[in-house]
Amino acid sequence: MDKLAGMEMFVRVVDGGSFAAAAELSGVSATMVAKQVRAIEDRLGAQLLHRTTRRHQLTEVGRLYLERCRLALASVAQAEASALELQHSPSGTLRLVAPVGFGSRALTAALAAYLLSHPRVTVDLTLDDRSEDRVRQGIELGIVIGDVRDKTLVARPLRPYRRILAAAPSYLAEHGRPAHPRELGAHSCLGLKYWRHHDRWHLLGPGGEACEVPVAGRFAANQGDALREAAIAGVGIVLQPEDSLTAAMAAGWLVPVLPEWAFKTTPMHLVYAPDRRPTAKLRSAIDFLVAHFGLTGPAP
Repeated sequence: MDKLAGMEMFVRVVDGGSFAAAAELSGVSATMVAKQVRAIEDRLGAQLLHRTTRRHQLTEVGRLYLERCRLALASVAQAEASALELQHSPSGTLRLVAPVGFGSRALTAALAAYLLSHPRVTVDLTLDDRSEDRVRQGIELGIVIGDVRDKTLVARPLRPYRRILAAAPSYLAEHGRPAHPRELGAHSCLGLKYWRHHDRWHLLGPGGEACEVPVAGRFAANQGDALREAAIAGVGIVLQPEDSLTAAMAAGWLVPVLPEWAFKTTPMHLVYAPDRRPTAKLRSAIDFLVAHFGLTGPAP
């Protein structure tokens, strides 16, 4: 017999004053109610009720057991209410992981808007370029730039990740503006160290035209933000993620170079473990991020 069901039946007997009243409330026979109460007494090795022809009275053990039953059933009810609330009202801590660059730029700004819309949710953001691994280890939600290897994860496609070319107006005024990617070989192109494409840029242009051009420059770094700042200072032409350059271009510190050309795009996905009944918090975050960064979402 289920212990919680037995507790609930015992409380009904006491509140109703008889096995018959508890049976009517529960939709079972009085014999079944009596059997459940006797099973509890047998398990405890003590009598809970003094049975008479007219009414049942609690023994001392019965009064103590009744008190504990009420506390236990109230705790279960509270736990279920809390679980239902999580299913219907976004609340709690959302654990999210994203690549360092994208997470610290575009994602953080978007999450600020999400928090304003969901005042009962807090966000715990981890910046890690191994996003997919962290989701497999238990983080609820992750953004992956590149192909998703683990086919057991749910992968929602987002807007492809674009890298574009830009330079400072001062650099272009001194060195001229290239008209075709083939001319980049004559320019100072800022290189991202340890990136396998640092010395050879694969660009796609109008009508799907492809051009692979060897590049070199006088400045290299292992972090994209450093390359952006070098470009702002007029050191050369930079190839960086669009979200990294947007603010500098809006301020006029950088201007697009070969705007009809871009590095071949990289897939980007929102990934999470499958769950037939996700919490309202998780559903709200997924819907928000897909709307913001999805294929038809707002421009960065």
